[in-house]
Amino acid sequence: MLRNLDMTALRSFVAVADSGGVTRAAGLLNLTQSAVSMQLKRLEESLDANLLDRTGRTIGLTPAGEQLVSQARQILTLNDQIVRKLTSQEFEGEIVLGVPHDVVYPAIPQVLKQFARDYPRVKVHLISSFTRRLKEIFAKGEADVILSTETGVESGGETLASRRLTWVGAPNGTAWKERPLRLAFEERCIFRAGVQRRLDEAGIPWEMAVESNSTRTIEATVSADLAIYAMLDGTEPPYFERINHNGALPELRDNQINVYHSDVGEGPIVGDLVNLLRTMITD
Repeated sequence: MLRNLDMTALRSFVAVADSGGVTRAAGLLNLTQSAVSMQLKRLEESLDANLLDRTGRTIGLTPAGEQLVSQARQILTLNDQIVRKLTSQEFEGEIVLGVPHDVVYPAIPQVLKQFARDYPRVKVHLISSFTRRLKEIFAKGEADVILSTETGVESGGETLASRRLTWVGAPNGTAWKERPLRLAFEERCIFRAGVQRRLDEAGIPWEMAVESNSTRTIEATVSADLAIYAMLDGTEPPYFERINHNGALPELRDNQINVYHSDVGEGPIVGDLVNLLRTMITD
């Protein structure tokens, strides 16, 4: 049968182990000596083990007590972190996260879900836009953390992953065979100029099938097999598929997924969000 440890008794045990006596531990915990003694007795009974060696002038630890004390410190530290996050006003407020459209899935929903568990009183304001726009609002101080998709990384940024840009189109589509090749890219898409340049270098004529900054418009055009698009490998939605062109289209270059964030010295919230992004977005 599983048994639960009493946090108060565990805290008294660690205090006695650290201070070497019940009297000093009681003073540290602002409790009476009898209260500390009762908690220690209750802990020993619950574990069916002698934890303290009371034969000397000062209280020491038995082998069982030595085994417990380090783990007890870890348990208390985790307990205190959870309580602090859930109750402290320090962990209330809002954090602004900017993410390019094409890297929202699959990682960002997982990041948001875990962050909400860790900081239930902190609201995440998610902005999804183009890398150029996200870097503009970050430079103005209007975002705490942003991701970007770029061919390099600027000062203050950190590369989380490197992904190959791949051609995508409608499932079983044939638009990639047409000449001139019809493209669908948002006007502010950071990949647009590079893709056009690679086609020019390969001598493949192309034309824009749509002029829009609406990602939904681009998706509808590509899904209808009226044009093709390029996305980072692994980020394509289920209604697109990678084009198996057998060399009929030029290979596209690698791009980096970078993170930029405000000063983490102001508190753990920004740093913890960045750590989640590091964990979820990897090569």
